[in-house]
Amino acid sequence: QLQLVESGGGLVQPGGSLRLSCAASGFTWDYYTISWFRQAPGKEREGVSCISRGGRTKYADSVKGRFTISRDNAKNMVYLQMNSLKPEDTAVYYCAADKYGRIPNFAAAYYDYWGQGTQVTVSS
Repeated sequence: QLQLVESGGGLVQPGGSLRLSCAASGFTWDYYTISWFRQAPGKEREGVSCISRGGRTKYADSVKGRFTISRDNAKNMVYLQMNSLKPEDTAVYYCAADKYGRIPNFAAAYYDYWGQGTQVTVSS
């Protein structure tokens, strides 16, 4: 059974850091493009960061310089290091996998598999 599982969310103060992890099971995703999306209450889902099979990355303007995406294909893992967190980063974060390995993009329709999400709350 193909499955993505996110972990690492939680409550953090503004300026703090969190590292999200996305684990794949049931398939190997060496050739997949993997993205992180987020959705805050009352807002549309938005793309946050993306990494292609070749390691090319893409970031939303709102997180550039603060977030870093990486992948470890040997472990079937993708990570999102989030630094200098702001209250506006509060959202449920989802990882998603594009089995066709397209160039980094935030078109949700291209993603075949989605995790259940992990809550990130930035508040003092």
